[in-house]
Amino acid sequence: MEQGSGFPGCLKCENGVLLPLSDYGREGAPIRYKAWVCSSPDCGFNIRIDNGEVTVGRQIGQSYK
Repeated sequence: MEQGSGFPGCLKCENGVLLPLSDYGREGAPIRYKAWVCSSPDCGFNIRIDNGEVTVGRQIGQSYK
């Protein structure tokens, strides 16, 4: 994905763009833009909200839920 895609550029690697991810809360309510992750697999930058706290750069892994 290239710059100019409408998504903000990644300030860590400057190659990828930040892609928004959404989720569902405990009660099933949608949580829009819970996380933003860099589109470059080599970068891995991410920023997310967990229980009201902003977390930057936490290790990302596959969920088996």
